[in-house]
Amino acid sequence: MVQISVVIITKNEEQNIGRCLESIREVADEVIVIDSFSTDKTEEICKSKGAIFIQNPFEGHIEQKKFATSQTRFYHVLSLDADEALDEVLKSEILKVKANWLYDGYTFNRMTNYCGSWIRHGDWYPDVQLRLWDKRKGKWGGTNPHDRFEMDESARVKHLKGNILHYSYYNIEGHIKQMNFFTSILSKEYVKKGKKASWFKILVSPLFTFLRGYIFRLGFLDGYHGLVINLISAHATFIKYIKVKELENN
Repeated sequence: MVQISVVIITKNEEQNIGRCLESIREVADEVIVIDSFSTDKTEEICKSKGAIFIQNPFEGHIEQKKFATSQTRFYHVLSLDADEALDEVLKSEILKVKANWLYDGYTFNRMTNYCGSWIRHGDWYPDVQLRLWDKRKGKWGGTNPHDRFEMDESARVKHLKGNILHYSYYNIEGHIKQMNFFTSILSKEYVKKGKKASWFKILVSPLFTFLRGYIFRLGFLDGYHGLVINLISAHATFIKYIKVKELENN
């Protein structure tokens, strides 16, 4: 049986972290929490549940998760965010994998709870995520704030049943605030990488984002919250590109 290290990054996550830690209790042989100097009860909750709690300055999502992975004792790593938890089906699947590890990495579906509603369509579901892997078989990559673990070309990956339960936003105001924060980070990363914001992207990409999620991927089946999510996603695309344009001009 392999041993699994769970890595989680936090900052002021007292509302979520307890649920996350409870959900991994049966599958984790080690829990590493890397915290960006929380001022709430995050540290107290983590230590009460047996997690190794390390504080580290936040330089970016990718950088923080690289650091978290470097702190693990075991090669097999499960990465979760503080506002996520494993459902019972996924927990059972991971226990089977622990007993008989055959692949280099494992992907899961992620289902989001938005303002009290589970979102089952659109761009937000199934939202397949690679979250369990042998850390010798890949490395962290992506574009901040959207980190991802990238497996080596020769790596073998299998999809598991069940869901990561993602408790994303408790109100729409929080979604809009986070959207503004993330688009600021992403626009700066785009400019660093030499990506441009043409008028075509500024005007057409938001419409495409809305139609893809709300119409083609059936986001309308999620009712009122499906509409809200897809309108904010379209707005986020617009805001991202005009921030890129502003940075270019400056």
